[in-house]
Amino acid sequence: MTQAYEPAYEPRRTAVLLVDPYNDFLSEGGKVWPRVQAVAEQVGLLDNLRAVIASARKAGVRVMFVPHRRWEPGDYETWDHPNPTQRAIMQRHSFARGTWGGEFHPDFQPQPGDVVAREHWAQSGFANTDLDFQLKQHGITHVVLAGLLANTCIESTGRFAMELGYHVTLVRDATAAFLPEMMHAAHELNGPTYAHTITTTGDLNAAFEAARA
Repeated sequence: MTQAYEPAYEPRRTAVLLVDPYNDFLSEGGKVWPRVQAVAEQVGLLDNLRAVIASARKAGVRVMFVPHRRWEPGDYETWDHPNPTQRAIMQRHSFARGTWGGEFHPDFQPQPGDVVAREHWAQSGFANTDLDFQLKQHGITHVVLAGLLANTCIESTGRFAMELGYHVTLVRDATAAFLPEMMHAAHELNGPTYAHTITTTGDLNAAFEAARA
């Protein structure tokens, strides 16, 4: 069930956090696209991401890119405790620096006024990055999470944001996961334990339009 969104998002206090919009995740031929394709197409991920970003920019809501570490040779190999995702990245070289797969999808390129946070090594966009600092320096109190994956980086970043005192919005159809069960867990089971609002692209864009009026 979609939770009611805030009556208005104050544009200068709101940011869309666009998490990991890489070709490897979002483009045909990407290393991880085959694993998310079915869910992504079911929810209309690409169109909804385009709509959220366009609506945010039109309303004067800041867009912040929250990118995963781009793989480089040697990454994680000497670590004591690489997690399962990091071990998989070692094998498939997801988001490799200097490759097409490690570039942002052509429809999601930083524009003047956008912020690109430092790359996160694991799942939270806040851990070991400058994201919190950038949000505070731009006066942001409300963050809207979009991108990939719903049950890993989106959830970890959103939960960390809540712990830091931000108002957190999840957009259930502007994200995807490997399985429908993972989407269900992200939005129906885990999301309500930390997110202040769980909404849809259409309702979010209506809220942004109301804030712009």
